[in-house]
Amino acid sequence: MNTQNFAVVIPARFQSSRFPGKPLIDLCGKPMIQHVWERCCEAVGTEKVYVATDSDDIENVVASFGGAVIRTSSDCLTGTDRLAEANQTLDCDFIINVQGDEPLISPDDINTVVSAYLAGDGAVVNAMCEITDEREFNSTTVPKVVCDQSGKLLYMSRAGIPLTKNGEFKFAHKQVCIYAFSKAHLKFFLANQKKTPLELVEDIEILRFLESNYSVQMIKVDSGSMAIDIPEDVDRVVEALQRLS
Repeated sequence: MNTQNFAVVIPARFQSSRFPGKPLIDLCGKPMIQHVWERCCEAVGTEKVYVATDSDDIENVVASFGGAVIRTSSDCLTGTDRLAEANQTLDCDFIINVQGDEPLISPDDINTVVSAYLAGDGAVVNAMCEITDEREFNSTTVPKVVCDQSGKLLYMSRAGIPLTKNGEFKFAHKQVCIYAFSKAHLKFFLANQKKTPLELVEDIEILRFLESNYSVQMIKVDSGSMAIDIPEDVDRVVEALQRLS
C-alpha cells in the first residue's frame, strides 16, 4: 500500500500579463477558478484540493464557494514556484499541479497523472495528448512536446515541432497542464528562483527541470483541455461548457 500523501494545488494569480483577472472571469455563471476546482474535487475529493494565490480577490471568491486557499507571495515567477511555496505549508510528499485556466480539465486525466507518479521512478510527470489540428500546431500559445521512445521529455517549445525539412506538419503532441512534483522537486524550485535560459525564451516552466538535468516523464491522456490564455479564447470555452450542460 502506498502511503505517500499528496494534494492537488491550483496556482492562480490575478495579475496575468496577457489577461488580468483571468481566474475570476465568468464562464456560464461561475468564475473560471470554480470550474477548475470542481473538476479537481471530482478527481480526488474536496479535502485534497487547494488554490494557491497572492490575491485577496481570488481568496475571497474561492472561500465563497467553499474552497481552501494557501496564500503565497507575489514574487512567484511561475505556477510551479507558487506550488513550491504552498508546499512549505502543506508539506505533502508530492503535489499535483492543475493550471487555473483549464476549466474543462478532465478529472480522469488528473487521476492518470497521480497513478503514473505513484508507479514511476520519482521523475517529474507531465501529461500530453496528440495534436490533430494544424492550427494548434502553429499556435505559439500551445507548448509542443518531443519525447524519446520511452516517453522521457527531450524538449518542449511553443514552435511547431517536429517539423519536416519542407516545413510540413506530420504529427505532434501538446502539453496538457497537469503535473506531478515531489517535495524534492519543489524544494529545487525554491532554491532556484531564477528562470533558466530556455525557460526564459519559451516561457515554459517545465524547461527549468529539463535544463537542470531532471527527468520529466510525459504521460499520454486521451484529449487536451481548452485553456484560456487570452480574451479571444473565452467564447470557444463557453461554447464547450454549454455543450456539456
